[in-house]
Amino acid sequence: MRFINREFYRFVFWGGVNTLAGYLVYVFLLLPVVAALRGDTTNFMRRIGEVQWGLMISVYCVSHAPALLTLPIPGFADRKLLLIAFLILVVQSSDVLQYVWGKLLGRHQIAPSLSPSKTVEGFVGGVASATLLGAALWWITPFSPWQAAIMALVINLMGFCGGLVMSAIKRDRGVKDWGQMIEGHGGMLDRLDSVIFAAPIFFHLTRYWWAV
Repeated sequence: MRFINREFYRFVFWGGVNTLAGYLVYVFLLLPVVAALRGDTTNFMRRIGEVQWGLMISVYCVSHAPALLTLPIPGFADRKLLLIAFLILVVQSSDVLQYVWGKLLGRHQIAPSLSPSKTVEGFVGGVASATLLGAALWWITPFSPWQAAIMALVINLMGFCGGLVMSAIKRDRGVKDWGQMIEGHGGMLDRLDSVIFAAPIFFHLTRYWWAV
């Protein structure tokens, strides 16, 4: 049964036609075809790449958070919303704790040109603290304490990478924030940039090891 589950996982991961991943592959193929038929080849690769990357971030990656509600996890049918809570609480806490540790002990910047407030000390302290928080929240998940700690560590690392990548995109576009929806905090993407990168890996690890 585990073999069948793994084979099914591989099929879905590589883009099964009944999944969002599968449909998105066809959208990725269709977009350049439509652009090519229009006959405009000016900055062709850049224009297509920007649209496809935008879809990857705002559609594909984000969709993995609510997709947690669809996972068939034994004995966890009525509590799957807590998986989303675990994901958001841990990753967002990591962001906050990295900032706090950076203010307290930060000396060495990680990427000054992208995010001057991110430091090595803040990164280590924030990720470690949020990983312990994840371990403490094991009881709201189907994970054991050590499994919850590992999952928290992975999504915290992915969240950090997501924050850097989204900062790089903003610098490239010459903007400070993605929007003005939240007064003083930018747009929704500014608050969820870490979750965007953490959600897919969290979904697939949970599906692979705990879903039937």
